[in-house]
Amino acid sequence: MESVHRKGQWVFATVVGLLVAVGAYRWASDPAPRIERAQEEATVMAAREHLVQALGIGLPEIVDPLAQNRKVGKVYVYRAGDGWEVSGFYRRGEADGWHPYLMSLDASHAMTHLKIQDDALLERGAANPALEVLPGATRTH
Repeated sequence: MESVHRKGQWVFATVVGLLVAVGAYRWASDPAPRIERAQEEATVMAAREHLVQALGIGLPEIVDPLAQNRKVGKVYVYRAGDGWEVSGFYRRGEADGWHPYLMSLDASHAMTHLKIQDDALLERGAANPALEVLPGATRTH
């Protein structure tokens, strides 16, 4: 009886080991997650460039999906229809609070809309239809 029990354990361990090995191989050899990550990184890099251009304030400090800071807030990059949306925060320097933003980009990474919360840019937002500036408080963390 003991030898049947041992053989059953051996068969069970072998089957589970093979299933884990096959699953690990399929996961490691699947290029889709790496391709998606590369697309997300390219999208965030394009969003950074568009943000600096749209703000016209030099080089702000940026918190985004590639430079996360959980103390400031959560940030995202995700597909939205045929394009992308990127959220994050920026500030002009240590004395400035964090300003949240949400940027929409098309499939070719051209900015289609930028929503920010920054009182200092209300006039700039009035002159640019792709820039929506919301008045309000900023984060100080």
